[in-house]
Amino acid sequence: MITDQLIEQIKGMKNPTCVGLDTLFDYLPENMKEGVTNFEQVSERVFEFNKKIIDTVRDIVPSVKVQIAYYEMYGVAGMKAYEETLKYAAEKGMVVIADAKRNDIGSTASCYAKTFLGETEVNGNSFKPFPADYVTVNGYLGTDGIAPFVEQCEKNDKGIFVLVKTSNPSSGELQNLVLENGKPVYEYMGGLVEKWGESTIGKYGYSAVGAVVGATHPTEAKRLREVLPHTFFLIPGYGAQGGNAEMLKSCFAENGLGGVVNNSRGILCAYKKLGGIYYEAARAACVAMKEDLCSVLKL
Repeated sequence: MITDQLIEQIKGMKNPTCVGLDTLFDYLPENMKEGVTNFEQVSERVFEFNKKIIDTVRDIVPSVKVQIAYYEMYGVAGMKAYEETLKYAAEKGMVVIADAKRNDIGSTASCYAKTFLGETEVNGNSFKPFPADYVTVNGYLGTDGIAPFVEQCEKNDKGIFVLVKTSNPSSGELQNLVLENGKPVYEYMGGLVEKWGESTIGKYGYSAVGAVVGATHPTEAKRLREVLPHTFFLIPGYGAQGGNAEMLKSCFAENGLGGVVNNSRGILCAYKKLGGIYYEAARAACVAMKEDLCSVLKL
């Protein structure tokens, strides 16, 4: 089961880090940006940058999260870099999260699910458009919008991460509203996630239907960890957004398991702070992050 695989890689590396490949062209070193005049060249350079990051950290980091918006903004060529990045990370043995935050219902949700978790058939031939191990999903259309994704999870041993308590400062405007039953919206959504994953629980006790829970809201995260014992967390907000290891430890169980922590700019742009070659600085940032996380987690 895919969440078991992710957990085993986390345990083996003693590192619950996920590198966020939210790769803006502007993040690239100056020498990689020279002479670029069109989206095709942007795509080539971004993929080259991503490959070096992946090659340099894959032995110490179990997973990557590739945010689709950073590629869509470069048009069709950017989407080619997105596809190539997903495939390359998988080839190197990393667990791959497509951060696309899809949501819809019925046949449209089924199309989204097949795009990232399944296959598309053309005259009897099957193709994987943007293959990933997980995709992020907005669950606020309810079960109609989640069921097609769970179907693909069960069919293809894949997973999803559903938005529950996001890391942005204004998330509380909606997610912290209290319902008539006394629960805040985020907790009620978390309960749905726990229910949606019941058919996919693996040997470590976590399902393939995970939750996005921000490191920047430790009080809410602690509550969610208490009431969602079978839900694995994707934890954004570390680093540039202000989250740190002490804040996010409540996302994890006592054995140090239960989540994977994303860091994007802090790794991709580490060379701007540390100096030197960008991919070597990225590795140094991953090592520092691992040490920080392990200082509060029992891995």
